[in-house]
Amino acid sequence: MSNGFVQRGGWWVVGQFLLLFAIAILGITGHATAKLHLIFLSGVVFLCASAICGIFGALTLGRNLTPFPKPSASAQFVQHGIYALIRHPLYTAVFCAAVGWSLIWQSWLALAVSLVLAIFFDAKARHEELWLRQQFPDYAAYERRVRRFIPWIY
Repeated sequence: MSNGFVQRGGWWVVGQFLLLFAIAILGITGHATAKLHLIFLSGVVFLCASAICGIFGALTLGRNLTPFPKPSASAQFVQHGIYALIRHPLYTAVFCAAVGWSLIWQSWLALAVSLVLAIFFDAKARHEELWLRQQFPDYAAYERRVRRFIPWIY
């Protein structure tokens, strides 16, 4: 692996990929045989929330979008659009997609790994925010004003 990969937080990306791969496989292989419609519909709601956060997050970031947690030297500090409500809407989107997938398949193992993914994203976001505070002096005030994953809550 190149040094740039490690310096930009590439191992976080690898860990995220492995957890998502596990959730995808467990959803298909470990699903319930008798499905409850309310749980299925809850999964659809999570997938819709995922799409909203993901689309608006990616569009708002524009050229700043990167798979790496460490921002590039040319990145700009984005705090408008969905970023005025959530500091990490793309992590929220991926987590909601994982939960939605797990609920649609009604795979409790996939749902358990989705909860591990939430803990992983919290750790990844905290690490990323160290880099963001170093690069953008106004980031600390932004952190006090905007919640990490869920508007007005967390």
